[in-house]
Amino acid sequence: MNFIEELKWRGLVKDVTDYDGLVEQLKTPTTVYCGFDPTADSLHVGHLQQIILLRRYQQACHRPIALCGGFTGMIGDPRPTTERKLLSHEEVLHNAECIKGQLSRFLSFEGENAAIMENNNNWLGSMSLLDFLREYGKLFNVSYMLQKDTIKKRLDTGLSYTEFSYTILQAMDFLKLFEKYNCRIQIGGSDQWGNLTSGMELIRKVKGEDARVWGITSPLITKSDGSKFGKSEGRNIWLDPKRTSAYEFYQFWLNTPDADIVGYLKRLSMRTPEEIEALAESVKNAPEKREAQKALAEELTATVHGSEGLASAQRITDTFFHGDIMTLSPGEIKDALADAPKAEITDGTTVIDALIAGGIARSKGDARKLIQQGAVTLNGQKVTDLAAVCRKSEGVEGEFSILRKGRRNYVLLQFAA
Repeated sequence: MNFIEELKWRGLVKDVTDYDGLVEQLKTPTTVYCGFDPTADSLHVGHLQQIILLRRYQQACHRPIALCGGFTGMIGDPRPTTERKLLSHEEVLHNAECIKGQLSRFLSFEGENAAIMENNNNWLGSMSLLDFLREYGKLFNVSYMLQKDTIKKRLDTGLSYTEFSYTILQAMDFLKLFEKYNCRIQIGGSDQWGNLTSGMELIRKVKGEDARVWGITSPLITKSDGSKFGKSEGRNIWLDPKRTSAYEFYQFWLNTPDADIVGYLKRLSMRTPEEIEALAESVKNAPEKREAQKALAEELTATVHGSEGLASAQRITDTFFHGDIMTLSPGEIKDALADAPKAEITDGTTVIDALIAGGIARSKGDARKLIQQGAVTLNGQKVTDLAAVCRKSEGVEGEFSILRKGRRNYVLLQFAA
């Protein structure tokens, strides 16, 4: 199958302008771009599909441009419901620098088709209002803009002119990249279709009908149960290792339901269709092995967190479920117990009181019974003495202790300063 046929097999094609023309264009090296608004200092897994799509184009000998919206990020693409919180210029520029480093893990900035990192603040930041209105605003028909889904959905609830102007600014991005780099293709999620076509229209109006450009969107990733993709326990899974640990990142993919994993592999893995089909067979015939989940977790964790991050995530996973958690480093223990209950205690707190504070026991009588049954361990050692206490000097680096009931019921006991 050719490049576009493989994208279709992977579920990465929704709408295309001039499909046959795009297939023909991709027979020669072409420059393609995707935009990322720096509304936070990190991208998250919801951005992965487009980032990896740029990687696919690069591996197919095309040149990718990752456009960071240093200017448009101060406005934000219109949300379906409410207006975004406006960020300061300094916040957006800081976020843009952070995102640049994250994208470098996926794209190569060396070689004949080296990736390009651009920032639309370079051309929008110095533009005057008069130039914007005279040179670009006059080329957009308001009736045409009102038909865009992102705008139409907000008309009833209210849409500011700031958000209304976003589609013009993004259209200008495509034009500027066309002029500077001969960029012919813009990619994006299906919710970006209106912005893509606006850019194409602007290029034709400014450069003439002979300017051949294309837009191609991919369906948004959703979970089979209808919940939002990209969150774990209500938290975003970030691409910044400082925001989301390698262990939490690894576990996010490892816990993917069987109903979703093959679709995620097709969209997010660089494995060949043949390799993915083999993993799909494993999901069908031996789901308990979770080979597909492990394969995706390993691939993406290695890319985002490096080989050391992957090794740490695998070590924590294996130790947490099958070994002695006390063999892990203090940082790895904290990662492993990030979602475990926590309780603050003082030096010398009895284990009985700690069991109650951590929610493991309902009463002192219940706590005594657990100890007598041999079900309680403190820092890996079984507690047999009803008068046992938690000593700061015996904790992990004098900072915290680990209380456990049974095999997997943990509480992290934090010593008060």
